[in-house]
Amino acid sequence: MTHKLRKKAYNVQGVQDSALNASFGREVTVQQVAPGRHPATDCKPRLDTRRKSMKIATWNVRTLYQEGKIENVIKEMDRMNLNIVGLAETRWTGAAVAKIDNKVFIFSGGSTHERGVGILFDESIEKSLKSWCPVSDRVVVAKFAGKPLDMGIVQVYAPTSTAEEEEVEQFYEDLDKAMKCLKSQDIKIVMGDFNAKVGSERVENIVGPWGIGEENERGERLIEWCKENGFMISNTWYQNHPRRQWTWMGPGDRTRNKIDFIFVQDI
Repeated sequence: MTHKLRKKAYNVQGVQDSALNASFGREVTVQQVAPGRHPATDCKPRLDTRRKSMKIATWNVRTLYQEGKIENVIKEMDRMNLNIVGLAETRWTGAAVAKIDNKVFIFSGGSTHERGVGILFDESIEKSLKSWCPVSDRVVVAKFAGKPLDMGIVQVYAPTSTAEEEEVEQFYEDLDKAMKCLKSQDIKIVMGDFNAKVGSERVENIVGPWGIGEENERGERLIEWCKENGFMISNTWYQNHPRRQWTWMGPGDRTRNKIDFIFVQDI
C-alpha cells in the first residue's frame, strides 16, 4: 500500500506539527504510515553503488525532542558532506517520513518519547528509496535502488548495560526481522549505538585491532551475531587518532569507549 505525502505536518495520530515536539522553523511534510514494510514503485533512479562513493555515518543524538535539534543535525551533516546519517535515541513518537529542507528523514519510535531511531539522507537520493521498514523503536530499515545491487541501511539503538536480558533478546529478534526486510543479494550496512564493547583484539574477520578496551558480555553477543550473519565491524579495522577512536564518554570524562559501530558484509 502506498501513502501520499501530506501538505502539512502530521504524526501517525493525525495531529499537526506541534505534536512532533520538534521546532522545524518551516513547513514539513510527513508520510502517515502503519507499521510494516512499505514498498514504493519499481521504476526508481538507481544509485551507482560500484563507481560512486557515499559518505555514511551514525550518531547517537541523545534526543531530537528539543527545539532546534534536528536543524543542528542537518547543519553537521552538511558540514561533513554526509549523504546518509543513521540516528539513535531520537525520542520521536510514531513512524513516518518527514521532508525537512533538502533532507528526508525516516523515523521509527514508540508511543512515548524514549528510544527511537531514524535515517536522514539527502533529498537528491529520495527517488532511489525503494522501501522502508519501521521494525521497532530500536530498529529501522531503508532500502535504496542501486546498480548493480540494491543497498539496505539498518539503523539501531541497542539496550543499555542496565537493561534486562529479555530486552536484549527482543532487540536481536528485531535485528533479525530487519534482515528479512532485505534480499540476500542486497548490499547491507548495519549501524548504530550497540551499547557493547568488542575489545581491541582481532576476532577472525569480524573485529579488527583498532577497537578500545576489553570485550564485555554484550560485545560477545554482538560478535556472535556478526559471525552468524556474515558482517565485519568496519570501524575496528582502521587506525584513527586516539581522540577519534572513542564514541562514548562517561560522566566527568573518566571513561571513554567505542560502542557505536558500522557493520559491512564480509565479502
